[in-house]
Amino acid sequence: MAFYADLHIHSKYSRATSKDCDLKHLAYWARKKGIAVVGTGDFTHPVWMSELQEQLVSAEPGLFRLKPDLEKEVSAMLPPACQGTTRFMLSVDISTISKKE
Repeated sequence: MAFYADLHIHSKYSRATSKDCDLKHLAYWARKKGIAVVGTGDFTHPVWMSELQEQLVSAEPGLFRLKPDLEKEVSAMLPPACQGTTRFMLSVDISTISKKE
């Protein structure tokens, strides 16, 4: 099965990102652009992890989706051609830049 994924996403808690990099907006834009799987980005951030736990439910093994009430809100903002469900995969960047030494 072929699908589009974007696994390099940052949350609103990452430096220099939009305050709209929350799950609802990520799901909205993914569906609008035809992306089926989106990385959560920054899942080790404690506040972001809380939001992930509050707003996502398990879907297929290793994937999550918005809780039904949030999914309904996103669907209401989209035209019929963009209907569907966005899947989320836990992801995080690994920084290899060290400012010490």
